[in-house]
Amino acid sequence: MANTPQAKKRIRRNDRRAVVNGARVSRIRTFLKKVELALTEGDKSAAAEALAAAQPELMRGVSKGVLHKNTASRKFARLTKRVSALG
Repeated sequence: MANTPQAKKRIRRNDRRAVVNGARVSRIRTFLKKVELALTEGDKSAAAEALAAAQPELMRGVSKGVLHKNTASRKFARLTKRVSALG
């Protein structure tokens, strides 16, 4: 258990940030699911449109610190590859 005032404050802060970061990650997942749905339906134009919407969300997650840069790049690269392979 935290003993110092600063450690107690950090616990309170971490709880608040966990809620915010969880919402951010959930939002990113929603955008990725839209791309996945379009891919499973075989709709290339919808998939490309959803991918274009998901890319800024991934990068925003990186800038906010909820995703690692390489993780976001890998996800985007794999989705881009699948969308472009859709014919």
